[in-house]
Amino acid sequence: MENTPSQSAEDYLERILELVQETGQARVVDIANSLNIRQASVTNMVKKLCELGYVDHEKYKRGLVLTKEGRSVAQRIQRRHATLSRFFSLLELDSETQRRDIEGIEHHLSRDTVRSLEDLASFFEKNPEVLKSFLKSRPEAG
Repeated sequence: MENTPSQSAEDYLERILELVQETGQARVVDIANSLNIRQASVTNMVKKLCELGYVDHEKYKRGLVLTKEGRSVAQRIQRRHATLSRFFSLLELDSETQRRDIEGIEHHLSRDTVRSLEDLASFFEKNPEVLKSFLKSRPEAG
Protein backbone atom coordinates (compact mmCIF):
# COMPACT_ATOMS: atom_id res chain seq x y z
CA MET A 1 0.00 0.00 0.00
CA GLU A 2 1.30 3.48 -0.83
CA ASN A 3 2.14 5.82 2.04
CA THR A 4 0.99 8.92 0.22
CA PRO A 5 -2.02 8.91 -2.08
CA SER A 6 -1.93 10.98 -5.25
CA GLN A 7 -3.49 14.45 -5.31
CA SER A 8 -6.40 13.08 -7.27
CA ALA A 9 -6.90 10.24 -4.80
CA GLU A 10 -6.82 12.75 -1.92
CA ASP A 11 -9.49 14.84 -3.66
CA TYR A 12 -11.71 11.79 -4.08
CA LEU A 13 -11.22 10.67 -0.47
CA GLU A 14 -12.06 14.16 0.77
CA ARG A 15 -15.17 14.30 -1.42
CA ILE A 16 -16.32 10.83 -0.28
CA LEU A 17 -15.99 11.93 3.36
CA GLU A 18 -17.88 15.17 2.67
CA LEU A 19 -20.73 13.31 0.96
CA VAL A 20 -20.99 10.81 3.81
CA GLN A 21 -21.05 13.69 6.30
CA GLU A 22 -23.66 15.61 4.28
CA THR A 23 -25.98 12.82 3.15
CA GLY A 24 -24.95 9.65 4.96
CA GLN A 25 -23.67 7.99 1.80
CA ALA A 26 -21.28 8.38 -1.11
CA ARG A 27 -22.22 6.75 -4.37
CA VAL A 28 -20.31 6.88 -7.66
CA VAL A 29 -23.10 8.93 -9.24
CA ASP A 30 -22.99 11.46 -6.37
CA ILE A 31 -19.24 11.88 -6.67
CA ALA A 32 -19.43 12.29 -10.44
CA ASN A 33 -22.19 14.90 -10.16
CA SER A 34 -20.47 16.86 -7.39
CA LEU A 35 -17.11 16.92 -9.18
CA ASN A 36 -18.70 17.41 -12.61
CA ILE A 37 -16.91 14.41 -14.12
CA ARG A 38 -18.00 11.21 -15.85
CA GLN A 39 -19.13 8.23 -13.79
CA ALA A 40 -16.64 6.04 -15.65
CA SER A 41 -13.78 8.21 -14.37
CA VAL A 42 -15.08 7.91 -10.82
CA THR A 43 -15.46 4.14 -11.19
CA ASN A 44 -11.82 3.85 -12.32
CA MET A 45 -10.59 5.88 -9.35
CA VAL A 46 -12.80 3.94 -6.94
CA LYS A 47 -11.20 0.71 -8.17
CA LYS A 48 -7.75 2.18 -7.47
CA LEU A 49 -8.82 3.42 -4.04
CA CYS A 50 -10.16 -0.05 -3.23
CA GLU A 51 -6.90 -1.66 -4.38
CA LEU A 52 -4.93 0.78 -2.22
CA GLY A 53 -7.07 -0.08 0.81
CA TYR A 54 -8.66 3.35 1.23
CA VAL A 55 -12.24 2.46 0.24
CA ASP A 56 -14.64 -0.46 0.35
CA HIS A 57 -17.37 -0.49 -2.30
CA GLU A 58 -20.70 -1.93 -1.22
CA LYS A 59 -22.66 -2.19 -4.46
CA TYR A 60 -26.42 -1.72 -4.15
CA LYS A 61 -26.08 -0.72 -0.49
CA ARG A 62 -24.55 2.41 0.97
CA GLY A 63 -22.09 2.85 -1.84
CA LEU A 64 -18.55 3.73 -0.83
CA VAL A 65 -17.21 3.27 2.67
CA LEU A 66 -13.88 4.69 3.75
CA THR A 67 -11.55 2.26 5.48
CA LYS A 68 -9.80 3.37 8.65
CA GLU A 69 -6.80 4.51 6.60
CA GLY A 70 -9.01 6.16 3.97
CA ARG A 71 -10.91 8.07 6.65
CA SER A 72 -7.63 9.17 8.23
CA VAL A 73 -6.33 10.54 4.91
CA ALA A 74 -9.67 12.23 4.13
CA GLN A 75 -9.84 13.87 7.56
CA ARG A 76 -6.26 15.11 7.23
CA ILE A 77 -7.08 16.68 3.84
CA GLN A 78 -10.30 18.14 5.22
CA ARG A 79 -8.42 19.73 8.16
CA ARG A 80 -5.76 21.10 5.80
CA HIS A 81 -8.48 22.60 3.60
CA ALA A 82 -10.24 24.13 6.64
CA THR A 83 -6.97 25.61 7.92
CA LEU A 84 -6.20 27.22 4.57
CA SER A 85 -9.75 28.53 4.29
CA ARG A 86 -9.56 29.97 7.81
CA PHE A 87 -6.20 31.61 7.09
CA PHE A 88 -7.21 33.06 3.70
CA SER A 89 -10.48 34.37 5.14
CA LEU A 90 -8.49 36.41 7.65
CA LEU A 91 -6.65 38.00 4.74
CA GLU A 92 -9.95 39.25 3.33
CA LEU A 93 -9.60 37.36 0.07
CA ASP A 94 -12.80 36.84 -1.87
CA SER A 95 -14.29 33.36 -1.79
CA GLU A 96 -13.52 32.53 -5.44
CA THR A 97 -9.85 33.52 -5.03
CA GLN A 98 -9.69 31.46 -1.84
CA ARG A 99 -11.21 28.42 -3.54
CA ARG A 100 -8.82 28.57 -6.51
CA ASP A 101 -5.76 29.18 -4.35
CA ILE A 102 -6.62 26.47 -1.85
CA GLU A 103 -7.18 23.93 -4.62
CA GLY A 104 -3.88 25.00 -6.17
CA ILE A 105 -1.69 24.66 -3.09
CA GLU A 106 -3.38 22.38 -0.58
CA HIS A 107 -1.66 19.21 -1.81
CA HIS A 108 1.78 20.79 -1.86
CA LEU A 109 2.11 21.98 1.73
CA SER A 110 3.91 20.02 4.39
CA ARG A 111 2.27 19.26 7.71
CA ASP A 112 4.70 21.69 9.36
CA THR A 113 3.63 24.50 7.01
CA VAL A 114 -0.05 23.79 7.64
CA ARG A 115 0.58 23.80 11.41
CA SER A 116 2.40 27.13 11.08
CA LEU A 117 -0.53 28.62 9.13
CA GLU A 118 -2.87 27.28 11.80
CA ASP A 119 -0.76 28.97 14.50
CA LEU A 120 -0.63 32.20 12.50
CA ALA A 121 -4.41 32.18 12.04
CA SER A 122 -4.84 31.67 15.79
CA PHE A 123 -2.43 34.52 16.49
CA PHE A 124 -4.31 36.88 14.17
CA GLU A 125 -7.66 35.84 15.66
CA LYS A 126 -6.37 36.58 19.17
CA ASN A 127 -4.70 39.83 18.04
CA PRO A 128 -7.10 41.45 15.58
CA GLU A 129 -5.31 44.81 15.87
CA VAL A 130 -2.14 43.25 14.45
CA LEU A 131 -4.13 41.75 11.57
CA LYS A 132 -5.86 45.07 10.93
CA SER A 133 -2.50 46.87 10.85
CA PHE A 134 -1.09 44.25 8.49
CA LEU A 135 -4.06 44.48 6.12
CA LYS A 136 -3.84 48.29 6.07
CA SER A 137 -0.14 48.16 5.22
CA ARG A 138 -0.65 46.09 2.07
CA PRO A 139 -0.29 47.93 -1.22
CA GLU A 140 -3.46 48.32 -3.24
CA ALA A 141 -4.02 45.62 -5.84
CA GLY A 142 -3.51 46.88 -9.31
